[in-house]
Amino acid sequence: MERHGFVTAGTWCVDRNIIVDQWPREDMAATVRDVRLAGGGSACNFGVDMRRLDPSVPVETQGLIGADAEGDFLLGVAKEHRIDISGLHRSEAGRTEVTDAYVSAATGRRTHILFYGVAGQMTPDHFDFSRTRARYLHLGLPGVHEQMDGPWGEDANGWVTVLRKARAAGLETNMEFVANEEEAIRRLALPCLPHLTTLVVNDQEIGAMARMETVSDDLTDPAVCLAAARKVIGEGAMDVVVVHFTHGAVLVARDGEVIHQPSVAVPDGERKGANGAGDAFAAGFFYGRHKGWNRAECLRMGHATAAASLRSAETYAAVESAKACLELADRWGWRA
Repeated sequence: MERHGFVTAGTWCVDRNIIVDQWPREDMAATVRDVRLAGGGSACNFGVDMRRLDPSVPVETQGLIGADAEGDFLLGVAKEHRIDISGLHRSEAGRTEVTDAYVSAATGRRTHILFYGVAGQMTPDHFDFSRTRARYLHLGLPGVHEQMDGPWGEDANGWVTVLRKARAAGLETNMEFVANEEEAIRRLALPCLPHLTTLVVNDQEIGAMARMETVSDDLTDPAVCLAAARKVIGEGAMDVVVVHFTHGAVLVARDGEVIHQPSVAVPDGERKGANGAGDAFAAGFFYGRHKGWNRAECLRMGHATAAASLRSAETYAAVESAKACLELADRWGWRA
């Protein structure tokens, strides 16, 4: 069977994107400038980004949301972007997951406060890849789904079980992670590595997996990221490991290829928020991979999509077609 397109699986939540003048200290106050509702979570963001990059790429999704107004909102987001929702389950046993995503206008930094709702009820039984014709599974988010994060049968966690299902069905697999304590990332991620064909993560996540300090005083060390990626690829089945960070990305391939790719020089006045930028990078990278581009071109597409997304405090609102994102990146220029 010829495979084409993506299954995005796992986290669907409602993002309340809240722009504040600055993030306050405890017992202090901040002024809210704007509040916008949007879809959120790796399954939503990656799927919507992919459809915005190219509406001809088929995207289907699987996961669990509540049978409530927030769930209806998410179904509206999926339907607006023509994402196949036949695998998206609904539960009346709890509310849809909601994330308050605060963005500081002063720094552009983000702070997420999560209400898990039915996220904790999601299990491997909510995923079925037996009928999909997709080529890739994009799965997440470990750390915010109680039952998935725990042991499932003989597997270390439910994420491993889902990845096993996908690989048995013939899909290529990738995982998305969420900001978490380093030990929690290691505990959840390392058992999954033998069941992944790719790994696209940020500088902090690869550092946690490799037990290396990739970020110090908010500065990323690309050389340590490269060393961490080399260590992690040796512990899994991935053909490539990609690490992205503010100023660039590094790629390590099992065949020995190593690529350093600077990011887009986004003008300061264009930055509205980094919420969803990691999802956008992943979507751009996999769009290129889906098209058969070489690895350097995939990295450039990832950076171009992430740069476009930075123009909005919402996760995907500023992502445009692949052609428009690349033209924007070339217009702004690339870092040295």
